[in-house]
Amino acid sequence: MKPYEINNMIIDNEFYGEESVTADFTYNNKDYNITFKKADLELINIWVFEDDTSIPANLSDNIIESIREDVKKRI
Repeated sequence: MKPYEINNMIIDNEFYGEESVTADFTYNNKDYNITFKKADLELINIWVFEDDTSIPANLSDNIIESIREDVKKRI
């Protein structure tokens, strides 16, 4: 079983002129948002939502790679 759960995924065809994929997921009882470039799934940003605000998140390379693979399978 994976330590996170993807709740929603959006493919944006006009994100600053380049397609992107954004996934909302829960990890360690916190809500996160991660965005990749659609073409090569290069990481653009990761946000964690705490206390009614979003701040840049720092996740391990293993978690990011696992999410990337899940996103790749879904698109």
